Amino acid sequence: MTASTTVALVDDQDLVRTGFRMILSVEDDLELVGEASDGLEATRLVADVQPQVVLMDVQMPTMDGIEATRRIVDAGDTKVVILTTFERDDYLFAALEAGASGFLLKSCTAQELVGAIRNVADGHALLAPQMTRRLIERFTAQQDRPAAPVESAPAAELESLTGRERDVLALLAQGLSNAEIAEELVVGTATVKTHVSRILTKLDLRDRVQAVVLAYRTGLVDGPGPSAG
Repeated sequence: MTASTTVALVDDQDLVRTGFRMILSVEDDLELVGEASDGLEATRLVADVQPQVVLMDVQMPTMDGIEATRRIVDAGDTKVVILTTFERDDYLFAALEAGASGFLLKSCTAQELVGAIRNVADGHALLAPQMTRRLIERFTAQQDRPAAPVESAPAAELESLTGRERDVLALLAQGLSNAEIAEELVVGTATVKTHVSRILTKLDLRDRVQAVVLAYRTGLVDGPGPSAG
């Protein structure tokens, strides 16, 4: 039997934690191993039980979710998915800078939530579709500005990618899933996963979120709209 993915839940509202707890309780491959009501408590919990994934609220007393995420990511291999009711750019970018592997709105469905946990546990990263669009628009608007210090690879390093890998990266940067990329390129999803893995390795990127940032900062993708041809 496949081992369960261990999950910790962090939110200062009891009702929210109860709702998420009920969602997780019916999934055989997900195991809730602890709960915390603020960021500081969360860092201690993670140190004790070392869950694979943490569902993290943003606004909490004592220590907010952004700072807690930064400490958790710096301390080990636990992945963090930020959950918030707010569609705010500052939360999104602060969460990404802190090392979050995912960002979802609390209005997401139960299916989206459990899918996010599974994807992040498998080493992928994700953003809510609304957040992907904001990320694209933000970095498109910044293209004419000096490069930001978090750039992982200069544009010249994209030359290490094959033509098909560039195609995959461009589609990934538009927020497409592996299945959608596969459909667009008329290949199998396993082939797309292989391409994505090679892209991350060649460009020394942590996850898909960093790949999106890099694609826009290097000019591989010009804007949030559909590409010509």
